[in-house]
Amino acid sequence: MEQRHLGRSGLWVSTIALGTMTWGEDTEEGEAADLLATFVDAGGTLIDTADIYQGGQGERILGRLLPTVVRRDDVIIATKAGHCLDRRRPSNTSRRHLLAALEASLRRLQTDYVDLWQLHVYDPTTPLEETLAAVDSAVASGKARYVGVGQVTGWQLARYATWQQATLASGSSPIVAVGTEYSLLNRECERELLPAARACGVGILAWSPLGRGVLTGKYRTGVPRDSRGASAHMASFVEPYLDEQGRRIVESVYTAAQGLGVPPLGVALRWVLSQPGVAAACVGPRTVAQLSEILAAENVVLPREISEALADASAAAV
Repeated sequence: MEQRHLGRSGLWVSTIALGTMTWGEDTEEGEAADLLATFVDAGGTLIDTADIYQGGQGERILGRLLPTVVRRDDVIIATKAGHCLDRRRPSNTSRRHLLAALEASLRRLQTDYVDLWQLHVYDPTTPLEETLAAVDSAVASGKARYVGVGQVTGWQLARYATWQQATLASGSSPIVAVGTEYSLLNRECERELLPAARACGVGILAWSPLGRGVLTGKYRTGVPRDSRGASAHMASFVEPYLDEQGRRIVESVYTAAQGLGVPPLGVALRWVLSQPGVAAACVGPRTVAQLSEILAAENVVLPREISEALADASAAAV
């Protein structure tokens, strides 16, 4: 699998990241073990998780699998902190919360360190200097190797990154990655986040590059019974892209796929990975068969003319 630099850092990651958001619910531990083994065998290295995924189950399952399925040194574990289950405070990037969350993640993951630790959300109630001091402390302790952010706007990313870069001489750790939803069905990040990331030397980790599964074409004629769109806990996640605009974009992808003789997901995934600044695309397959189809997309060649035509067809998603 192709490996890319993450921003301006020395960290290389696989262009496909294996997501664990539904491990413990849609994906049982045995299935997760098969996914992990298949992913690493194909050259995948980046595994995406978070402290809030299924109440920590994503991390717990990954932690149990690491000693038996793969070698710890063969994978890059990326986890996140900052969400708070307290309704009075949905986000919390205080020093107290972040460092406690990191310790809890390490226990669940059964590891001494995480390769990439990300601030999952922006917390307007905590001073920036306190949040970033906590991040620096985690890196200095060796419990986090690199740091990133997620679910931020362009100006918020710039605020984080410029503060860190301005204080590098005093030992601050630069922001190397930003996570954002990015697909032909959702290109909103192109407005300000992607330009800010490029200016700050921050790599893009694109999640839901298949448009929450819609760009695979499985919903072209309805909602399959065994799809996430038909499940009680995921239907609301998929539904926003099952509108007329989404249908038109899916048909454009389907037409391109037919012309190239490849699956629609290969076209959709390769389009995201061809965008400037994108280091990796995070996918969340439920089965090895789905993962194998995704991994095959690495061989898809997307001509410039088709890429530009897809960009035109999905311009309304910006």
